[in-house]
Amino acid sequence: MADLHGCCRPCATCLLCLYSCQWITAKKEKRKGLRTTKCDCSWFLFLFCVFLFTLVWLYFTMIILNDFHNFNEFIFKQRKLWLDWSLVLLIATAVLITYSAVLLVLALCLQLCGQPLKLHWLHKTLLILTALVVAAAFTGLGIKWAEEWRSARISLQATGPFLHIGIVGGMTILAWPLASFIYRTCNTGLKVFLLLVYCTVMIALYLAPLGITSPCIMEENQLPPKPALVGHRGAPMLAPENTLMSLRKAVDCDVQVFETDVMVSADGVPFLMHDEELTRTTNVQAVFPERAALNSTAFNWTDLQQLDAGSWFLERRPFPTVQSLSAGDRDQVTKQKIPSLEQVLEAAKQINISIMFDLRPENHSDYQSFVNATLEVILQSGIPLQQVLWLPDGFREQVKQQAPGIQQVYGRKRLQNEKEPLLHVNLPYQDMSSEEIRQYRQDNISVNLYVVNQPWLFSVLWCSGVSSVTTNACQVLKEMKHPIWLLPSSTYLMIWIVVDCASFLAILWAFLLLKKCSQGRRPAESETDVLLTKINSLMQE
Repeated sequence: MADLHGCCRPCATCLLCLYSCQWITAKKEKRKGLRTTKCDCSWFLFLFCVFLFTLVWLYFTMIILNDFHNFNEFIFKQRKLWLDWSLVLLIATAVLITYSAVLLVLALCLQLCGQPLKLHWLHKTLLILTALVVAAAFTGLGIKWAEEWRSARISLQATGPFLHIGIVGGMTILAWPLASFIYRTCNTGLKVFLLLVYCTVMIALYLAPLGITSPCIMEENQLPPKPALVGHRGAPMLAPENTLMSLRKAVDCDVQVFETDVMVSADGVPFLMHDEELTRTTNVQAVFPERAALNSTAFNWTDLQQLDAGSWFLERRPFPTVQSLSAGDRDQVTKQKIPSLEQVLEAAKQINISIMFDLRPENHSDYQSFVNATLEVILQSGIPLQQVLWLPDGFREQVKQQAPGIQQVYGRKRLQNEKEPLLHVNLPYQDMSSEEIRQYRQDNISVNLYVVNQPWLFSVLWCSGVSSVTTNACQVLKEMKHPIWLLPSSTYLMIWIVVDCASFLAILWAFLLLKKCSQGRRPAESETDVLLTKINSLMQE
């Protein structure tokens, strides 16, 4: 092991202790024989790869937070257990990334101090476990939640320019330990290999912006109007979903359309409910325990009115915003009942808000009677038909004939040989590219994408020119007066050039400075070796 060049002995000892889990003193005679072997280098490379692997998972974690409420609902349907699993995911990911990052920093510091990279077996075991856990997480994501891969591609349109700057910065910092290792090692082949790999990666990074595209790289005067907000089941972060309180809160957030789900009771009354069972959003298990597992449509309207549709919101806290509700709002929550479609249409007519809904369940044997009952309530309500947006595909032609004024919204893209031109489409945000959104906009087709909760995603869709978005976070998106970032192409070009030039100069400086330091140490080391040899000879005489 080399002497402690540029690093005090206590610091080197502490670094070795943390990395190797052994208290190795800095006395030279006790450090004889400690060298960084090929096996040690392999473990350092593995550590670096695990860190990058975990870092990529952290990025995915931040992206899938937009859709994590759907995952929470899925787990509840399967296990009847409600928990905000996003907190579990974030904590676990933070632990893994922190552990691998600390180990990597220790290894780089040891390399700069000229110390051996003797990774302890416990760290090796934990690193292997970390890699396996992250690999399992990615595998599960691909199997059960494959659409999130498309979300990741969309996210690169929002983060690509900044990821490029961050990666270039990280690789630039890596030049210091790399240069230190190259000037210390005597293996010429290894030197050439590492330099070729590093230079190849840096050249690729310097040219990466040629492949980075984002709808938010545009001039200010080209920015489309802000998308309209569609309240997903109202304002579910501020009030229990699919209730009259949720509708009122959505109106306070400047929502233009109330999106909901309609079912029809056993005695023919259309009412608001998303789940096929009542267990998640009501106290049906307490009121009708023997019937709790039945489909929502199996209950008559009198039974449904006995249920509390609000208290679950305070008990389960589906969103962190529940904690900040005022005392008055909490009192209102406990008074919420399942609203009928008639009640909601009357409220929508009074406050002049449109309503868009799905009619569920689509595979029910009495679905046509559900359509008839729903149409009857709409026509009798007196609401202007242009305020009603019809989503269900079943019996759509019948609806067009009986109520031609209702706006028809399609859950698909247009076909090549479309008999009747589409005017409104409603799709998951992963299903449309920025180019398709622009084309639909040019063809005067209104595009609504769901469910958009995070400001970064809203910004990308805003820059793309989407007409509206369905959101749980209307109170957040309401406050956005501008996309998170908007860069003219000339400004981005300038940033690209400045970052690349600064990185190149920093790398050049690191290699030149460390080369000078290594050359200055060699004569001193030679003189020290000669002196020690003479002293040893005299002592033997």
